[in-house]
Amino acid sequence: MWRRWINLDYLVYIVLRLGAMIFQMFPIDWNLATARWMGWMWFRIMRRHRERALEHLRFAYGDQLTDAERRRLALASMQQMTMVAMETFFTTRLINEWTWPRYVRLKGVEPGLEVLTRRRGAILVTGHYGSWELCGYVLATMGFPIVAVMRPLDNPYINSYLMDVRAKRGLQLLYKKGVSRSADEVLAGGGTLAFIADQNAGHKGLFVDFFGRKASTYKSIALLAIQHQVPIIVGYARRVSKRFEYELGVSRVIEPAEWSGRDDELMWITQEYTRAIENFIREDPGQYLWIHRRWKSRPKDETAQGGSDGHASAPGQKTAQGCGDEPLG
Repeated sequence: MWRRWINLDYLVYIVLRLGAMIFQMFPIDWNLATARWMGWMWFRIMRRHRERALEHLRFAYGDQLTDAERRRLALASMQQMTMVAMETFFTTRLINEWTWPRYVRLKGVEPGLEVLTRRRGAILVTGHYGSWELCGYVLATMGFPIVAVMRPLDNPYINSYLMDVRAKRGLQLLYKKGVSRSADEVLAGGGTLAFIADQNAGHKGLFVDFFGRKASTYKSIALLAIQHQVPIIVGYARRVSKRFEYELGVSRVIEPAEWSGRDDELMWITQEYTRAIENFIREDPGQYLWIHRRWKSRPKDETAQGGSDGHASAPGQKTAQGCGDEPLG
């Protein structure tokens, strides 16, 4: 009965905005300390999430880590997530075209910047690592035409609020629904599409190696790169201290000449950028979102053996129409 006259989504939004107002009364470093405490509580209380993170670390590293090391990385991962959530309230206040060098340092970005300055179209990919939102936001602040592909949140009020936050410095947003047509327009116009590329793609995906275990991955990024002959930049934003300080780096630039003429261009590209994402995660694995269900779907040969907890993969046709099914952002 109460749901008829109480807008629960709006109530959650109001609580969020009030919390943001209170947090913004204090310095960012104080709030990050609070966020780490919140992450510690999350780790202690939410057994399901804690166990999932530990299980995924076992998938990724096997016996290379002790139980204590896995617990340390799982805790660090959950604390990183709460700190990133806290930073959402402050990013637009702290990062602008004059101040971003105070908080973000560049490392090995020259190949990526060279591609972006061509203004001939590019695809930027990252993973659920560090502050994935910060990658596109800082580049947009620097003046590059970045269009981030995202999935709208279920709460329309929070979704609108976060869209406003992301668009403050010129970061354009593109909903995943109908993304194929709009993505073509962005790339044809010399813009850059930004994707979070480590999503589980279910039975529609390509199964490529990720930490030595098959992971279902969307075809649309590689399809767009092939159709438009644009390079793929694999980048990251990694925290470098307990403060609001990040390193923006480029792990790999994949040029069209590298995949041209290969037997399976689609598979090669998808595996190549997935490997590049894995490489920067390995440099500081505590910043990856290990509760993310990256290995949820399993290949057919695994499901046939009865050792699967997910769905089988299915071959897909070489068309970018699958872009619209991709839950990104």
